[in-house]
Amino acid sequence: MSTIDKDKVQSLARKVLTTEAQAVTALAERIDDQFSTACQLCIDCRGRIVVTGMGKSGHIGNKIASTLASTGSPAFFVHSGEASHGDLGMITGEDLVLAVSNSGETKEIITILPLIKRLAVPLITLTGNPDSTLARTADINLDVSVAEEACPMNLAPTASTTATLAMGDALALALLESRGFTEEDFARSHPGGTLGRRLLLHVEELMHTGESIPRVAIGTPLSEGLLEMSRKGLGMTAIVDKDGKLAGVFTDGDLRRSLDNAVDIHATRIEQVMTENGKTVRADMLAAEAVHLLDTHKITALIVVDENDKVIGALNIHDLLRAGIM
Repeated sequence: MSTIDKDKVQSLARKVLTTEAQAVTALAERIDDQFSTACQLCIDCRGRIVVTGMGKSGHIGNKIASTLASTGSPAFFVHSGEASHGDLGMITGEDLVLAVSNSGETKEIITILPLIKRLAVPLITLTGNPDSTLARTADINLDVSVAEEACPMNLAPTASTTATLAMGDALALALLESRGFTEEDFARSHPGGTLGRRLLLHVEELMHTGESIPRVAIGTPLSEGLLEMSRKGLGMTAIVDKDGKLAGVFTDGDLRRSLDNAVDIHATRIEQVMTENGKTVRADMLAAEAVHLLDTHKITALIVVDENDKVIGALNIHDLLRAGIM
């Protein structure tokens, strides 16, 4: 087994990354009215964006279609080789075709060009050759050419595929912004992922309710308040008035401060040492917003109140962690 030259492989890796970064950076100067028109064609499309490509360009096209679909632009991928053998039937007169080809001369795509034109659907191309057959035939061609591939032999598609993918991302996210696509919309497309949970879960789905809420009345001795905190295990307790409205919160931090001041836990009423106007949340608030509140105020638990400030629940940082929100 041969031993690698560490310095050589590290140097090559840096060159690859630098070459690909330069290829992507160069694209920024090509964002012009052509790009805006491509976006408008996609926005005007009443059907779906049908992405097609072959080989490495096909893999990139598949990823672009996936990104478009997950960011509010209905899209799917059709393999160019299969398109001329029946799969072209997936394209309707309401759709738009986005063809990906570095050379712009991919014969499988050239073969189906007359059929695409017969359907009279808009054609956007991503090519590395603005003078290619595909680029000249397209309604809009987005130039993704690169000065060189990152491959030492300048052969394997590397910088070119990276640049094409980056342009696809630019198109998808420009469309996202134009459509007013929100975080909630994104979460609906990803209900099984961490992001979906973070954006779709509400406080009411995680909060402790009923007898699980740490809660004592005004006038309760501090010692009994501490027992309530211990029983419920949330690191705090709510203090409520006779109507069940929140009067304050007593936390582990309040306990430490009380002990520092040598407070008699048996003679002191809990409202004398509680924090008034503690931070609260509503049951219909997104759990992600609760996380933001905890982070902002450097606290670990929250009381849930209704529109009349009555205590209806409680949750802490561990509930959010278990739910995968943090």
